[in-house]
Amino acid sequence: MAAVQAAISTCCSSSCLSRPPPPFARRRRFKVTAMAPQKKVNRYDEKWSKQWFGAGIFAEGSEEVEVDVFKKLERRKVLSTVEKAGLLSRAEELGVTLSSLEELGLLSKAEDLGLLSLVEAAAAASPDALASVSLPLLVAAIAAVVLVPDDSAALVALQAVLAAVLLAAAAGLFVGSVVLAGLQESD
Repeated sequence: MAAVQAAISTCCSSSCLSRPPPPFARRRRFKVTAMAPQKKVNRYDEKWSKQWFGAGIFAEGSEEVEVDVFKKLERRKVLSTVEKAGLLSRAEELGVTLSSLEELGLLSKAEDLGLLSLVEAAAAASPDALASVSLPLLVAAIAAVVLVPDDSAALVALQAVLAAVLLAAAAGLFVGSVVLAGLQESD
């Protein structure tokens, strides 16, 4: 027992404790970020019936973020920012006016195609899902250029149009996911 105490007193002498540790031995402080949802969510399943298999009447679900995009846009004063930036004047200089949109019938066409409900559904979607969908579209655009042969002018035109459409869709989804992530972040 005396030998152990002597070893401890020798090891923990004041000379060992007074020296600062070498620079490579200094510890870094790690920040731990929780990846789990903030709250556990239990939902009541109205279609539930007692059976010999399956979950109970309360099913555990994931936390969903309810985001009102229009309230977020109002809080961030997007319309006044557009006004101050002069974007409408620049659009008019480029020939895009509300009357030109009216003449082309774009507003009624968007209404017929249900684009407003599509935008509403996209606003409720996960930004990660939108970004994930953009990656296969990008790969498909590259594959269209690589796999479609360059034998004739028609095939080259098809290749260019297909790649442009797929790239535009991928870019739109990716930019939309970034914008949506910015709108859905907590205040």
